[in-house]
Amino acid sequence: MRIALFIACYNDTLFPQTGKAVVAVLERVGHTVDFPEDQTCCGQMHYNTGYAADALPLMRRFVRVFAGAEVVCVPSASCVSMMREHYPKMAAETGEAELVEAVRTLLPRVFEFTELLVDKLGVTDVGAVYPRQVTLHTSCHSLRSLRLGERPATLLRAVRGLTLLDLPHSDECCGFGGTFAIKNAAVSSAMAADKVHSVIGTGAQVCTAADNSCLMQIGGVMARTGSDVRCVHIAEILASTGEVAT
Repeated sequence: MRIALFIACYNDTLFPQTGKAVVAVLERVGHTVDFPEDQTCCGQMHYNTGYAADALPLMRRFVRVFAGAEVVCVPSASCVSMMREHYPKMAAETGEAELVEAVRTLLPRVFEFTELLVDKLGVTDVGAVYPRQVTLHTSCHSLRSLRLGERPATLLRAVRGLTLLDLPHSDECCGFGGTFAIKNAAVSSAMAADKVHSVIGTGAQVCTAADNSCLMQIGGVMARTGSDVRCVHIAEILASTGEVAT
């Protein structure tokens, strides 16, 4: 299968290793990956902050760039949530029948990384080796919007050498929420502190998730408090084949 990769703007800017890991995993399980270079942002930050008019050109661009893709892989649950929940409404509000149809036909081909592996490609063991104790943070978008359920955990349990530790209060938000962390910094910081307390309490060496945005929030608190727990996107764990740290 030929898979188009939408990397998400914050991954591209801050976490380029995640995109490389996604490509490594998909190629390892026998697929070809394309990276359309005209891609930019899905528009989530703009839309969630109330700038729907500024998000619309970004949605149009995404639809145009990926219109011919057989499948689109997105290593960000929050971006996929933006597309599935808001693109149809945004398109309908333009009154453009062609755009509405383009969104309708594209969205069924857009998958978050773990659901692509499990649901579309039928893969739960990607041949990864990662000898670490790991705990899984279930981001709000992956839990409540995409309802990824056991997909990330199923993939992690198949990783050789990995011990998956249950995270207490795993359904609680880390407090990031994009611009929420800026507008409500005190509340965001308190939520992050609670999440970090839960992560550290597991005794895990690594905290993983399907969203680097959450890991950036959790990892920031970890760094400031001197914790040696690392935050690693699930794609980087699944790309690992041995002792070398990802």
